[in-house]
Amino acid sequence: MTEEKILVIDDEEGMRHVLTVLLEKRGYKVYTAPDGELGLVLLIKHDFGAIFCDIKMPKMDGIQFLKEAKKISRKMPTIIMMSAYGTIDTAIQAMKLGAYDYISKPFKKEEVILTLKKSEEREQLRKENLILKAKINDEYIFNNIIGKGKKMQALFYSIKKVAKHKSTVLICGESGTGKELVAKAIHELSERKKSPLVVVNCGAIPETLLESELFGHVKGAFTDAMTDKRGLFEEARNGTLFLDEIGEMPQNIQVKLLRVLQDGEIRRVGDTKSLTVDARIIAATLKDLCEYVKQGLFRDDLFYRLNVFNIKVPPLRERREDIPLLIEHYLEYFNCALSKKIKGLEKPVLKKFLNHPWPGNIRELKNVLESSMVMAEGQQITLADLPKDFRDEELTVDCLLGTDEFSIKVASKKFEKELIKRALNETRGNKTAAAKLLEISHKALLYKMKEYGVE
Repeated sequence: MTEEKILVIDDEEGMRHVLTVLLEKRGYKVYTAPDGELGLVLLIKHDFGAIFCDIKMPKMDGIQFLKEAKKISRKMPTIIMMSAYGTIDTAIQAMKLGAYDYISKPFKKEEVILTLKKSEEREQLRKENLILKAKINDEYIFNNIIGKGKKMQALFYSIKKVAKHKSTVLICGESGTGKELVAKAIHELSERKKSPLVVVNCGAIPETLLESELFGHVKGAFTDAMTDKRGLFEEARNGTLFLDEIGEMPQNIQVKLLRVLQDGEIRRVGDTKSLTVDARIIAATLKDLCEYVKQGLFRDDLFYRLNVFNIKVPPLRERREDIPLLIEHYLEYFNCALSKKIKGLEKPVLKKFLNHPWPGNIRELKNVLESSMVMAEGQQITLADLPKDFRDEELTVDCLLGTDEFSIKVASKKFEKELIKRALNETRGNKTAAAKLLEISHKALLYKMKEYGVE
């Protein structure tokens, strides 16, 4: 038997009595009120599972009660309106305001119980959905990073492991893959989370200002240095300094950064003494730093100091299984931000999203989805809602590769790998059918899948 509380609001004493007897026999604890005003008082004092409320009452009618209840109750109980002949339209109005259902007077006892049970089943389903959604979020959303595939689960594992230590981290990945989110996750899971996470884009600050921004300066160090200034290393004391686009850092600053990593000391511009700083360094790059080292554009000793723990963030085209999850997440986000009620994508649009190479990665997907939602008139995004350049695009070389690649050998391998993955996706993993689509032998497909690491 349930101990759930039920509130009955009706100006007719006989109706209150009938419902009280009926519901108490079913194990409910019943409270009653002769009008909406007293009903609100009881609602403030008790946590009701459901409320039966008459529409026509003195002092405060059912519609007004419903409006006031929404203002004062943190968690609105299920409200079932009771309407006599001639008030059906009002009952429907009440449902638009948030009431669950209505029953017409006079009613049968079975009708009351059936309506109540239906509401309880709906509430149970809602709770189960919340639990399921929370479970999915716990499993697939990790510190605002979304992913369910093997590569992303491996990424989550790496973040958890390295967050516990002070080791310097180098995050590698294409533009738009979420490198800054990875850095934030490492910081939030570390013992430094109560101290600042300071973010600086090394490619966005002019070379003449970068040294002063990072290390600070003393008064009179240069023409505009009117006062002493703390640098970002000092701002990040006991916290984390995230150096984005580290490959763009000038070599004269690279030398000074190397000293910080070796000695834990900085020297403000124009100062003669050093300061000890305790800031964890996380760097990120979309460049191939190994190649930069070979070309003499990046110091090898600094590279090895930064690359203590390496994290590679996979591009979106290598984790297409996450695209529906990302779409669902951003639909919810933009529905709130744009005051929309879009439920999903039409099948041709979803197919286009799944097959698109996404050279701009998650940032591109987010922008395309936002633009489409702005244009959408219905509850689903159609092909006509997509940005014109995205809707009509041809597969250019940049689109296919997603990089500034010039090597024909490397480009051919990337192109082959992409075609194999698309064929397997189209055939739902059927290798024989995929080999036919690719016009190669089954044996050749297996060889190439092994060569390219395609699962």
